[in-house]
Amino acid sequence: MVHDRLLDIAIREFGEKGLDGASTRSIASAAGTAMSSITYHYGSKHGLYLAVADHIAEHMASEMLPVLDLEDTAPLRDPQAARAKIHHILNAFAQRMMGQKSAALSMFIMREQLHPGEAFDRLYEAAMGQVLDHLAALVAVATGAPADERTRLFAFLLAAQVFSLRSARGALLRVAGQTATEGAFAQSLTSLISFNTDAMLDRLHADRQETV
Repeated sequence: MVHDRLLDIAIREFGEKGLDGASTRSIASAAGTAMSSITYHYGSKHGLYLAVADHIAEHMASEMLPVLDLEDTAPLRDPQAARAKIHHILNAFAQRMMGQKSAALSMFIMREQLHPGEAFDRLYEAAMGQVLDHLAALVAVATGAPADERTRLFAFLLAAQVFSLRSARGALLRVAGQTATEGAFAQSLTSLISFNTDAMLDRLHADRQETV
């Protein structure tokens, strides 16, 4: 369908060049359709940009929210279960970040992270915010920390070590002397993330015990 082709090509065009640098003429040409198709379906280049954001937000929600399994409330009552759930979530997202399947989507998301606007709001509300909120709730249970701003920032930093596998991919591969995040190297990365996660959770728990 023309609609789907336009979105797929627009994701790559906007991801590589941003809203200002992208050309709707190039997008339409690559999709094998007329410029009028963009006007008809989206109204303007900005409308297409927001449609791309909604499309990516839908994809993020379908990928991320099942991992959270929000209907499983047991980890929100038991510290050990909460810690295990944190590891499960971070490991699942690490596997996604190390793959190349969604590279074009990631480019778009990273641009919005640098210059957040209306499109970023849609991305955050669809999935990012729910992931961070749930992680913060799990961290509070796992460590006994209050559900406050510090705990939310802590949850963000836990997630950031995973998302940096994509956003800092070039530096990661150069530091490790690798060409791809796969095989034994990927296993080593997930092991280090688990080690770091436990160290951070243990430190926050110890801090909490000292203040009680």
